Amino acid sequence: MHFKRALAVAATLVALTATAGCGGDGTSAATGGTPTGPAGGGSAAPAATAGATGTAGSDGDGTVSSDGDGTAGSGGGRATEQGFGGELPEASDMDALARHVDLFTSCKEVQPGPQYDAAHDGSDAAWGAQEASDPSWGIKERAVCKDLEHPIALLLISDMRAFQTAAKKSNDRFAVGRNYAVVPVGDDQVQALSQSGLAFLTCDPDFSAPSGHRTEKALVDGCVLSDYFPS
Repeated sequence: MHFKRALAVAATLVALTATAGCGGDGTSAATGGTPTGPAGGGSAAPAATAGATGTAGSDGDGTVSSDGDGTAGSGGGRATEQGFGGELPEASDMDALARHVDLFTSCKEVQPGPQYDAAHDGSDAAWGAQEASDPSWGIKERAVCKDLEHPIALLLISDMRAFQTAAKKSNDRFAVGRNYAVVPVGDDQVQALSQSGLAFLTCDPDFSAPSGHRTEKALVDGCVLSDYFPS
């Protein structure tokens, strides 16, 4: 008998606690807020979801917010990558970038850009000596490696939108990851990198990929990312 009475008392306390926490119209009594569900007569607020990349920090339109260092962030920063569903490779530092490139085409003797530039010019010069020092390009760090014949410029990007904007103005083309770009020289390098998981970035209005290839809008209007690397 005492057990049944205790259960009844407990049930009454639970009901009183629930009533005190709710305004009876679907609103929180503590905050006096507006209805958040069907009880308030309105539709339930949608749960927070990731954008097209499936990662937190998306702006909801397929772009990923950046913390300003070129990597995916938690929002409020600059966008780093659009298209390819966030599948493009990302490099934590220059060594990781060079190692990824070296898996597909020889990338040896990695040197900081200024060091390489001081000892090479003419046909052996690497892309980006001037661009890397221009803030409008959004280049965080530049290095150069070599295959058997040509230099390869390696670029860590702090602001991919700025980088694409500058690329559109200069009509330059790149192989890009989420937060870096590579400047291959020669058909062999280009075709080797087409197997690397990087995307081909171009702002050429006449660019067209053959059927069966993937092409998507880049961050900047008039630019695209594609898995087709033309020779």
